[in-house]
Amino acid sequence: MIEIRMPRLSDTMEEGTITSWTTTIGSAVTAGDVLVEIETDKAVMEQEAFESGTLTHVLVPAGGTARIGEVIAVLDGPDDLETPAPAPAPAPAPSGSSAAEGLRGDAPGDDAPDSRPDDAAPDDVDGPPGRAPGDGPRLTSSPLVRRLAREHGVDLSSVRGTGPGGRIVRRDLEAALDDGTARQLSDDTSPHPLADADQRRTAGGSSAQTTAPAEPTSRSAGAADLARGSVEHPTTAAQRISAERLTQSTSTVPQFSVTATADVTDLVALRSTMVAELVAAGRAKVSMNDLVVRASALALRAHPDVNSSYEVGPAGPVLLRHARVNVGVAVATEHGLVVPVVRDADTLPVSGVHDAVAGLAAAAHARRLTVEQMQGGTFTVSNLGMLGVEHFRAIVNPPEAAILAVGAVRHEPAVAGGEVVVRARMSLTVSVDHRAVDGAGAAAFLQTLVGLLERPWAIVG
Repeated sequence: MIEIRMPRLSDTMEEGTITSWTTTIGSAVTAGDVLVEIETDKAVMEQEAFESGTLTHVLVPAGGTARIGEVIAVLDGPDDLETPAPAPAPAPAPSGSSAAEGLRGDAPGDDAPDSRPDDAAPDDVDGPPGRAPGDGPRLTSSPLVRRLAREHGVDLSSVRGTGPGGRIVRRDLEAALDDGTARQLSDDTSPHPLADADQRRTAGGSSAQTTAPAEPTSRSAGAADLARGSVEHPTTAAQRISAERLTQSTSTVPQFSVTATADVTDLVALRSTMVAELVAAGRAKVSMNDLVVRASALALRAHPDVNSSYEVGPAGPVLLRHARVNVGVAVATEHGLVVPVVRDADTLPVSGVHDAVAGLAAAAHARRLTVEQMQGGTFTVSNLGMLGVEHFRAIVNPPEAAILAVGAVRHEPAVAGGEVVVRARMSLTVSVDHRAVDGAGAAAFLQTLVGLLERPWAIVG
């Protein structure tokens, strides 16, 4: 019997979501074949089989999530296979992994302890009522469904799940209540294990009835959810990790922001000239964002204190000054926000920056970014100007020390040579980790960036 376990596919990965299985139960698998697609906190990646055999059991169906080290499938398994217990999760990669550090050009960091409790286990997988979880068919439901089932006294084993892998979602429970097929729990009937999965935790991943309190939730009561017409939508791995990191950033990183306005009239004119020449040559147009990324990279080269990270080493906190300028570009996709990285952006011409950003954005939307394309960033640019946003403040993306928020180009009246003229202006806000960058350093960086954008030939020179 060959166990297929959830691999660690990135330095920050704690769990993975099965996007799809590329083979079916009963099919032969050869070492090197792509067996499964897994969505991590960074990208959707293909995982190959390391050994040959026949796929006999899929323990985590498409749409399901598993922690690192948990068994997700079995090759050449017996017919009466019991669900294997999860293996202890391997120690995570260092907070500044050697791969990422090499990309940034700084020294290796240190191992960070695993922040997930050792006894953490899936909270929504069990069997039917009256049986041990391993004795019956595997059922899944969301915390909201379990709570609503408790409130309505419904035995979830009587509800047919239509979600991924047979998962019971709220609409299934509502439909069962409407058509009368939902079986009510009698006084002498034990609640379905799914309804109280949050009350069952024992060592080794097994389950038992306890008197632990119900799972806390910030959601309103079921009646209120129904009154609002709320519909549950599962979060993607990218959305979950983004929420986790942004919460960590705002709660642990002391941040401040400085804002300046650049007169980009000459930059707009220069871009128009470049676009005309590029189109005539049959090449892709460059965008304002490409020019801003290039200018930011040059400004970072002039201000290495901003191109840095505040990290904790074995001897205490240290400042890492990165020799390479790797600019992350925030890309909003239908699956969540991702930040692929343009490596050595200060050495690329504007056309090279455009090609890199366009390729990364396309890969992001297709969910085909690689781990290498997602790590090693030293600074981030977030541009909402193309959506008409004039000004905003972005949240620092640790371990980076700074992030630039770019607003829309606005045409405003201005006084020049004693006359009122129309000029193109752009708002720029840099938010920084105050532990790594002080106010004067942030202001100096922004001053250099504004100067580059107002004298744009330096950007393309």
